[in-house]
Amino acid sequence: MTTPQLLTTVAVTRAFVRAARAAGKTVALVPTMGALHDGHLSLVARGRELADVVVVSIFVNPLQFGAGEDFDTYPRTLDADLAALGAAAETADAVFAPTAAEMYPAGAAQTTVHAGPVANVLEGAVRPGHFDGVLTVVAKLFNIVQPDVAVFGRKDAQQAFLITQMVADLDLPVTIDQAPIVREADGLALSSRNRYLAEDERVLALVLSSALRAAAEASAAGPAAARAAGLARFDQAPDVRLDYLVIVDPATFEPLEDDGVGDGLALVAARVGATRLIDNLALTFATAG
Repeated sequence: MTTPQLLTTVAVTRAFVRAARAAGKTVALVPTMGALHDGHLSLVARGRELADVVVVSIFVNPLQFGAGEDFDTYPRTLDADLAALGAAAETADAVFAPTAAEMYPAGAAQTTVHAGPVANVLEGAVRPGHFDGVLTVVAKLFNIVQPDVAVFGRKDAQQAFLITQMVADLDLPVTIDQAPIVREADGLALSSRNRYLAEDERVLALVLSSALRAAAEASAAGPAAARAAGLARFDQAPDVRLDYLVIVDPATFEPLEDDGVGDGLALVAARVGATRLIDNLALTFATAG
């Protein structure tokens, strides 16, 4: 068991990366908010495939939580996270785990990143300002660690799209790698928020992945049929509050036309009890419905 080196300040983290660079090594960054699960560990393993040195950041970013969200109660499990990384077959070399005061010494960031119009739909419509906060902290992490590659999970598809867009728009010298969603055997996408679910709620939560599979099974008939098939699964789960189930063009995040062809991405968000979950699945529409 090898525990990653714990870094808690910007200065020490930059010194760690400088030493790696001086040794001719490439660097991968895996940004997280902690409460690590097997999905996060798969991102670390992917980072290990792509670079010589892997840095995992663990920071619960206040800028991306709105009023009434779970910032105060979001799980903070640094000791358990370090242990999980240490026990993993492919572990990180270092963990950057700063305090809020270290990341925002003035108390709040006066200069922030504006995420653009895609940030105002879907998750952005439910959580105004969320993606501005995400992009601001990710930009800071990129500037601190200066990685060659950064690994993100595909479960947060809108977030990954906006980060990729930011990198392109601002000419940031980092490659974005999107790793596949990791699921439980029954299909539930791994999430740090799954720990909030009571036993009966966890069963109810399976409707998200079930709806996505139904959409995929109906995709031969076109996007409209796929979406209708997914929505029908929620009609059978009245105790789950659907926020949205949409099919978008993954290249633009614009809604795919009912008779659209080519690549699509089915996105779903729903509340199970007090817990809000998201999931997605890539689809292909070969012919118009």
